[in-house]
Amino acid sequence: MLETLPPPRFDYGAEVRVIRNLRNDGTHPGSDKGTLLVRRGATGIVRDVGTFLQDQVIYTVHFTMEDLIVGCRDKELIPADAPWVPNRFEFGDKVKAKVLLGIAGEVVASVGDGGEIIKVIRDDAIIETFGTVAYHVRFPGRTLQVPEMALDRAMAKELEPTARAKKQCFWPITA
Repeated sequence: MLETLPPPRFDYGAEVRVIRNLRNDGTHPGSDKGTLLVRRGATGIVRDVGTFLQDQVIYTVHFTMEDLIVGCRDKELIPADAPWVPNRFEFGDKVKAKVLLGIAGEVVASVGDGGEIIKVIRDDAIIETFGTVAYHVRFPGRTLQVPEMALDRAMAKELEPTARAKKQCFWPITA
């Protein structure tokens, strides 16, 4: 017995916002598989509504600022006028602590310590508390949940340890 799909949430011409980074899964012509097509938070206009494998609603969305037309699953979209808090960092971005970070009074990351974004957290309670998103950040030896305001973008040069500290550094250095 086939399950029936719920009716589409968005109609032709609806303005929508994508809540995930959209990468080429191999179906977007003209770009390599894995290429970032549209960054989360971008808005677009629904141009068509269809299905995939008879169990997923797919919207053809024209992202006008990027001038790209991309197929999006229902769960990847919200209304464009829904509350949205932009984020500065994405998975894999190198960051550094702007403040001391600690757990139960123990400092686990000092100002300037480098880390890497593992996950963007858009939890309503976190946004309400801090007014911004938070991240899971991997610092040497530990992963912390850190609000965006406590992080700065780090340049590769800033994360390179000094000659004296290289012997004790467990942070992977990449060129």
